[in-house]
Amino acid sequence: MGDRRRRRRLAAALATAGLAFAAAACGSGSSSAGSSDPNTLEVWTRSNPDSAATYDRVFAAFTKKTGIKVDYQPVINFDQQLQARASTKDLPDVMINDTALMGSYQSQGLLKPIDPASIAGHDQITAKSWASTVGLDGKHYGIPYSRQAQTLMIRTDWLKKLGLKAPTTWQEMLEVAKAFATRDPDGDGKADTYGIVAPGSAQNGYAAWWGASFLWQGGAQIIEPDGDGGYRPAMDSAAAIRTVTWMKDNLFCGAKGVLQPGAVSAVTGTATNFQDGNAGMYMTGPYNIATFDTTPGKDKYEVVPAPAGPAGSDVLADGENVYFGARTGKTAQEQALAAFLISPEGQRIAMTSVDGHQPVVRIPTNSTLDAAKVRDDPRWSVVQKAYETASEQFPNAPDFAPIKQDTADSLNAIFTYCGSDVRSSLKELDDTLSGDLKDQDLLT
Repeated sequence: MGDRRRRRRLAAALATAGLAFAAAACGSGSSSAGSSDPNTLEVWTRSNPDSAATYDRVFAAFTKKTGIKVDYQPVINFDQQLQARASTKDLPDVMINDTALMGSYQSQGLLKPIDPASIAGHDQITAKSWASTVGLDGKHYGIPYSRQAQTLMIRTDWLKKLGLKAPTTWQEMLEVAKAFATRDPDGDGKADTYGIVAPGSAQNGYAAWWGASFLWQGGAQIIEPDGDGGYRPAMDSAAAIRTVTWMKDNLFCGAKGVLQPGAVSAVTGTATNFQDGNAGMYMTGPYNIATFDTTPGKDKYEVVPAPAGPAGSDVLADGENVYFGARTGKTAQEQALAAFLISPEGQRIAMTSVDGHQPVVRIPTNSTLDAAKVRDDPRWSVVQKAYETASEQFPNAPDFAPIKQDTADSLNAIFTYCGSDVRSSLKELDDTLSGDLKDQDLLT
């Protein structure tokens, strides 16, 4: 079964690559008009129009300060367009995208290695953030730009009405979730409220993305380094079996209303129950704070640390790096842009909302800045503390995308079929992950 899953995934990846190369042949990639001008950088971000407006302000300030122009292109279908440009050997000069993509990009030869000392202000970035830019060969391939960590968003008005407190342990969280589902916290006399929001779909790896915090809090890992440059799968460990069993029995297959209806098919775009006002808790990223301040309303919820499991309260952390496209020849200009992006000035601009547009830096990577002070919002101190003291990131040096997807496929199947055998399912997942690592020559 695991081999069949991997073959389907590999076939899908090849089909996507074929589409990308076809797009390149048809000339549908983004314009590279700035590439011929030595004083213009072509910069890509994976952004919608809302966050692109913030990047516009950042790059305008950079140009004003340095005289270096930016041909800025917000790209929604980033990876497909990047593959199309790679096939023509005409990459953007600078890209800003997820930390977890570094291993994939580096393995394809899309990135230039970076000496941190060549970036002004590099010493204001912590060793923890720099560590997430190291490839399998020990070289750096990105500059940390933005970081974030998940926290628990919870309806404080519901807690107050029911005489409850924000949970600090898994068991307390489960008790609060059941109370939210059964004790009519919104006072409408109907059984229409739910405890916890979960984007548990396998699509785009969401079940693994959301479930990773629980795995770590339970003492489990998806893969782990072998100490000799390789990795081994770890999802059939006793800790993983206990944790996934707890999630299945208590969340997805537990008391009615603990999770929102349809959690096993929900992605983040459809898991809107907290925002819609009928669910009381959501473990999610801080990018949702601005949205939730509008609905359900800033006065109705708070941001608190994740409840602790048997092994602690570590949560998923991720973010964005600045990458330099391989074989581009504007090293001095690229270094100047990176230095501005990580400077206090550049980070403050990117953390600030103007006209309601989404900030693009959540937790600053510049260690001289405090997110709560920059935003004048103490809730961000909870997020920053979670990142600094109680967080883990997916391994970035391997290509983690197939590992995350196969893990999500397995977890989703376990959570969907409540009679599933967790132990045998995770053993099968470990076999699949072994194949993923073998594909990358990383299996011990």
